[in-house]
Amino acid sequence: MSFMRWIYLGLAIWGAVHPMYYFMSYLAANDWSLGALIDAWYVNDSTTGLTWDLTIAAITLTIWIIAEVAVRRNWSALFAIPATYCIGVSCGLPLYLYLRSRPID
Repeated sequence: MSFMRWIYLGLAIWGAVHPMYYFMSYLAANDWSLGALIDAWYVNDSTTGLTWDLTIAAITLTIWIIAEVAVRRNWSALFAIPATYCIGVSCGLPLYLYLRSRPID
């Protein structure tokens, strides 16, 4: 495996674990209320702007993944879409780059 693939994989793992720590900490402190977590994303203009920034990035990444999968037939790259929406762009993007950079058969 190439050096860059290791970097992408490491970033995907970091992008899954680090943000999830904060999500789980918040949920544990707020009776596991998903509604409270979503409300916190819109508590002020700063968090609302960041939420929209990440939402637009997630949509853009999804369109890119689908477009490239249609051409390259790299079906495993589709795993990056649920990673993006269930964990975040910080996991989905490096995971996609990791899956995309595998040697083509």
